[in-house]
Amino acid sequence: MSDDVSRETPSVPVVARRVFASDRLGLVERYTQLLATEGVVRGLIGPREAPRLWDRHILNSGVVAEALPAGASVCDIGTGAGLPGLVLAIARPDVQMTLIEPLLRRTTFLEEVVAELGLENVTVVRGRAEDLHGERTFDVVTSRAVAPLDRLLGWSMPLVAPDGALVAMKGQSAVDEIAAVSELLRTWRCATPEVRTLGDEILDPPTTVVRVEWSDPSSIGWPLARVSSRRAERRPRRSKREVS
Repeated sequence: MSDDVSRETPSVPVVARRVFASDRLGLVERYTQLLATEGVVRGLIGPREAPRLWDRHILNSGVVAEALPAGASVCDIGTGAGLPGLVLAIARPDVQMTLIEPLLRRTTFLEEVVAELGLENVTVVRGRAEDLHGERTFDVVTSRAVAPLDRLLGWSMPLVAPDGALVAMKGQSAVDEIAAVSELLRTWRCATPEVRTLGDEILDPPTTVVRVEWSDPSSIGWPLARVSSRRAERRPRRSKREVS
C-alpha cells in the first residue's frame, strides 16, 4: 500500500497504551495512519475524521475487546473500513475475526491492510450478513453504527452460535432501541439485552454496547440460526483473507 499520500496523521495518545498491548501498538498505529491517508483518499473515512481517529474510532472500538471471550470466533458485520472488527483483531490476536462488507472498494482496502500488517487471524468476506445465514455461526457478532436494533437483530442473530452473543456498539439510544424490540426479542427467544459501558476509566465518554444472547441455547427461537448451527459443524472453515 502506498505511503505517497501527504496528509498529517494523528499521533498516538498516551491512553492507547491502556487499550492495546505494547506489542500490538505499532500495528494499530500503522492501521490508523492508513485510515488517515489511504482511507481518506478512497472515500472510506471523511477528511474531518482523520484528526480525531484515535478518540472517536480506534479507542472507542478497541475497548470492546474486553467483551470478547478468549479464543472466540468473531464476525463483524458491515465492517466498512474495519471498525470495530479490524481494531479488535489487532487488539486480540487470540480471536478469529471475520469481516463482512459488501462494497468492493472497502474489501480491497481491508485485504491490503490485513496483508501489510500480517494479521493471520482475519478473514475478509465481500458480501452481506444474510449471505452467511445458514452457513456459519460465531461466538460473537459485532457491529458499529450499522442499523437500528430491530434490523440488526435480523441480520446478526442467525449468525450467533447457541452459546454466543450479539455485541453491538450503540450510543445513548440503546435503552430506547431495546424497548422498541421487546416483542421481537420474546418471539425469537432472546434473553433480556444487557447494556454495558466499556472503558469507563479510560474514555470520556465510554463505549456503550448492547449484548444479546439466546435465552435458552438448547431452544433457539430463530429457525435459521438452528439450521446454521448444524451446518457450521459440517462445513470446513474458509481460508484466511478469503473474498467471495
